[in-house]
Amino acid sequence: MSVVAEPTPERGPSRARGTAIRLARDTPIVQLAILIAIFVYGAVTLDGFSSATSIKSMLLLASFLGLAALGQTVLVLLGHLDLSVPGFIGLGNVATAILVGQNGWGFVPALAVIVAASIVMGGLSGLIVHHFRVQSIVVTLGMGFVLLGAIDVMARGGITGTAPEWLTRFATVITKTVGVSVPPLIVLWLVIAIIAGVILRRTVAGRRVYLTGANPRAAELALVRTRSVVIAAFALSAVGAAVTGVLLTGFSGSGDTGIGTPYLFTSLTAVIVGGTSIVGARGDYWRTVIGAIMLTVINTVLLAKGYSAAVQQILFGVIILVAALAYGRETRLRDRV
Repeated sequence: MSVVAEPTPERGPSRARGTAIRLARDTPIVQLAILIAIFVYGAVTLDGFSSATSIKSMLLLASFLGLAALGQTVLVLLGHLDLSVPGFIGLGNVATAILVGQNGWGFVPALAVIVAASIVMGGLSGLIVHHFRVQSIVVTLGMGFVLLGAIDVMARGGITGTAPEWLTRFATVITKTVGVSVPPLIVLWLVIAIIAGVILRRTVAGRRVYLTGANPRAAELALVRTRSVVIAAFALSAVGAAVTGVLLTGFSGSGDTGIGTPYLFTSLTAVIVGGTSIVGARGDYWRTVIGAIMLTVINTVLLAKGYSAAVQQILFGVIILVAALAYGRETRLRDRV
């Protein structure tokens, strides 16, 4: 007669370690701790770093990055990447300067044209990815080159237009919102972040995103139209990037064909460093918000310390490699079912 041994109770340290791992995986507590540590370091070592003006400046810059990374977050949750973000940012920026500043269009019609073009081109990328099963990194890279070529054609005669005065005020640190000394762009980002967080976590549309990212086949069996989800996600990424470009027109005051280039890696890095898993279906936009602020604080510290843009790129590369080692080894949820 065999005797079945009772399971050994989990020891205290092992249980505590497991709890800590789950807490770090399910909440952005680690990212928040790192952000606080970096900010404290900057406040201690740099004069004026923790002043109200400095904080508002960092949040303003983070808002551009956070808005550009909105659609990127949804795509990463689906297991995809978008390398066409710089192209759409450049499209929104240059088109605004030319249509509004040079050709005298009204802002609303110009914005409508930019958004419509972004939806079509972003949706086309999603359709190709889903229908032909082509890797998103390849499709969006090609779309990015198409956009860069189109921008060069638009700017061939020169960009002499400037941003509307109200748009410049909207994206300036010194402006107020309803009498409160906070730039309107930061308030807009906060509102969008709340809405995006609620949609992803509390609505049917959000659950469809997570289900599709976890297991597309199971999602289809559950009557989720995965094709529509993927196309809509790529369209969202395109629109978010293009609108960021429009807002950057107000921040810079004019159009710049290369204004979207810095966002090629930073939009993805903000998502990854915020804790959204690159294997899909784990994370949310609030993590990206933390990641965007973290990267902006790091950049501010590096610039204040005299480090070059090349050092920043090296740092972003290291962050992506570390995140790939941390998240890339996770088993996809679709493979666990």
